[in-house]
Amino acid sequence: MAEAAGSGAGGRGSPEPGTGTGTGTGGGWRRPHGPLQRYYGPSAAETAEAAPDPADINGPHFDPEVFLNKVRSECPLGQLLAREAALGREIRALDSDMQTLLYENYNKFISATDTIRKMKVDFRRMEAEMDDLAANMAAISTSSARVSAALQDRHRRGAQLAGVQALLRKLQSLVEVPGRLRRWAAPGAEPARALRCHARARAVLRHYRHLPSFRAIEDESHAIMAELAQRLRARLRDETLEPKELSECVEMLLQLEEPPEELCQEFLSHAGARLEAELAALEAELPPADPPSGTAATPPPASDILDFVDRGSSSFVGTLCLLATSYRSLFQGHPGAGGGRLESFAAALTNRYFQLLEQRLALERGLGDTSLLVRALDRFHRRLRALLQLLPAAGAEPGAELVARAARERVQRYLRALQTFFLGCLGDVRQALAAPRPPGKEGPGLPDLLATLAASVLGQLKAVLAYVQLFTARDVAFASLPYFKGEFCVAAVREGLVVAFLRWLCRTARAFAESPPERGAPAAPPALLLLLARLCLDYEATTISYVLTLTDEQFPPQDGDPAVTPAAELCAEARAAAQRLLDHYVQVQGAAVAQMLRKSVETRDWLGTVEPRNVRAVMKRVVEDITAIDVQVGQLFEEGVRRAQSSDSSRRAFSVYSSSRAPGRYAPSYTPSAPMDTHLLSNIQKLFSERIDIFSPVEFNKVSVLTGIIKISLKTLLECVRLRTLGRFGLQQVQVDGHYLQLYLWRFAADERVVQGLLDEVAASAAHRCLDPVPMEHSVVELICERG
Repeated sequence: MAEAAGSGAGGRGSPEPGTGTGTGTGGGWRRPHGPLQRYYGPSAAETAEAAPDPADINGPHFDPEVFLNKVRSECPLGQLLAREAALGREIRALDSDMQTLLYENYNKFISATDTIRKMKVDFRRMEAEMDDLAANMAAISTSSARVSAALQDRHRRGAQLAGVQALLRKLQSLVEVPGRLRRWAAPGAEPARALRCHARARAVLRHYRHLPSFRAIEDESHAIMAELAQRLRARLRDETLEPKELSECVEMLLQLEEPPEELCQEFLSHAGARLEAELAALEAELPPADPPSGTAATPPPASDILDFVDRGSSSFVGTLCLLATSYRSLFQGHPGAGGGRLESFAAALTNRYFQLLEQRLALERGLGDTSLLVRALDRFHRRLRALLQLLPAAGAEPGAELVARAARERVQRYLRALQTFFLGCLGDVRQALAAPRPPGKEGPGLPDLLATLAASVLGQLKAVLAYVQLFTARDVAFASLPYFKGEFCVAAVREGLVVAFLRWLCRTARAFAESPPERGAPAAPPALLLLLARLCLDYEATTISYVLTLTDEQFPPQDGDPAVTPAAELCAEARAAAQRLLDHYVQVQGAAVAQMLRKSVETRDWLGTVEPRNVRAVMKRVVEDITAIDVQVGQLFEEGVRRAQSSDSSRRAFSVYSSSRAPGRYAPSYTPSAPMDTHLLSNIQKLFSERIDIFSPVEFNKVSVLTGIIKISLKTLLECVRLRTLGRFGLQQVQVDGHYLQLYLWRFAADERVVQGLLDEVAASAAHRCLDPVPMEHSVVELICERG
């Protein structure tokens, strides 16, 4: 049958599976197609994914009854017949495929049957061997139990033996404790190891001290540690002991159960001695507070302030911080060594350190390098802040006040430096004004001197503000203190420096006009008065507002700061100083011209003088001086406003019987041939004339200044003439001199009627004081003046 199956398969020309390549009907092996695949069913994955459908003829859940009911209900008769024929064809095709598959795999089925038979025989043999192995394993398990019990018993005995050995080692170590303590506690050895060894053995020895052997060991150990404690106490009294060694020594004594109160006192005593020595080293760098009489001035310190602060911070403050940290770690929790003793101890020392630092700061008499001072104060404040974190009561307020006081003192020194600088600039200006000028070479004019003075002072003030601003820089630690954010900016800088300097400048300038010069000292030159008046006026106009704005920008005031001096108040002071200086300039210059006129009148014989042929030289000098003053004032002040001039001011008639108060058309009628008393006429005219205020305040312009000088000069001439007795030619000389002054002085005055009126009064007074009042012809007077 196998052969028939094989020949049948071979008759179809089918090779072994996997060896043939053909797929046609010519005899090649064919793979199962759709109907066979549907017969064997889908794969497990497809079955898991597909939903159960009893009407699916190829599905695993196929139900013939459901399928037939569905087909009958849905398909007509024609489709049912066609469906029947198709199912028949598929069944026949499946049968044919199954037969083909059976024929192709028949030999494999036979071989598999033989193999299965052999595997069954081998399996039975393996089962027998496994039974034998199980019996052997049971025997081995029994033996293992007995071995495990033996091992456990051995381990228990070994543990007992190890415990006995450990106890023997402990006993041996306890026996060796005195020897080790003696070796490690010896001078120059390792006392810390001795303390650790004693600490480990102390509890055991106390527990078994009822045993004589242990009591002996404990007593010997106590004797050794007592001797060590004595050596540590002796070492504690060594003044050269470093802070770290001091802490270690006290810590070992505390481990030896020494009284904490005594150790605390000795610790503070030794620390105080060391800190006192460091303070003494700092004090040695300072000069004596009261130098011996007859010695020179105090020498400058050997090192700068930054080095002094660095040494104080690294030595005193650093040591104090280290000792405070050691004190708290050593005596923390001990009732007899509270923090109050440490804080009072530290406060006394820090106060003395502050005093030494303040003495050193007092030696910074000059300005020096402000950045160096700021860096020194910053380092001091930073180290003090670290100390205050350990000891809050060590002196926070005194330290902050010391920094603030140093800053205020430096600001005051800058104020004095500004004052000295301004006085030096004034000295340079006076020297430039008094320096002789070579012929043909002019010195610097008043505008140049004013510009140089103003620029120098303003530049120096701005430089000082830049230096002072270092105290409030962002990288400076003490700049965050409330004082430097508010009071320093307002009270110290704005009011104490800037406002104080501006007020001092106005007072200093005004002092040239108010206080008389010291005996032997030269008076201030008039040009200096004029220049200072212009400087104060410029300060009132722009400089004060600019400086105050700059100060408020660099040192902004905070809310709640005290009221500041308004700019309007300072401007008013500057304007008042300028007014006083300009008034004094007018008085000085008027007095100088008046002195020439007074001497010329007092030294002349007005009764015996000859007939005038020329204008006196002093009158020419007066005109020259007034012209020079006009040029000088015009360099610094504006022209000013003049009253409208008459059509022929320079040619106006000058008569000994005319007055500027009367209209010009009345002058010719007042002649010597008139029967009316000239003195009475003059008095009547004064009643109806404007009063001339000789010493009235001048305005800040040129014509006002010149008018004031001319009024003082002519008023002096008038008073001098009133005191003299004149002859005919003396009267005529006054007439010529007056007409000459009228020709030239009217152009300098704000109102020509002032000049004309004063000259008319001079002529009237001369006529009143003349014994033979016969005036000179006006044409002759004009001729003499033109020729002169």
